[in-house]
Amino acid sequence: MDGDEQHLIVHVGGETDIERAPMLRSALRTAITQPGGPHEILIDLADLSFCDSAGLNALIHARQTATEHGRHIRLRHPQPRVLRLLEMTGTDALFPVTDT
Repeated sequence: MDGDEQHLIVHVGGETDIERAPMLRSALRTAITQPGGPHEILIDLADLSFCDSAGLNALIHARQTATEHGRHIRLRHPQPRVLRLLEMTGTDALFPVTDT
């Protein structure tokens, strides 16, 4: 995780599947709920090569947690297959995507 006072960047790489999704979910929850933490969390997906429904569920849960804590999530640099997963499931509307 990287960050400053304005935002926090959570780097996600490799494969996020049924085995690794709980770890992602926990890391995102910690990042989002830290007292005095930044208003925006960027989830950097540049190195994420695979994401299944469990990984997608972790992202959706993180968005819900962020909303509950008055924070925002953006996805950064998602790979084409991750974008396709978001589009196919209709969850692309939930996550602003950025290249910065």
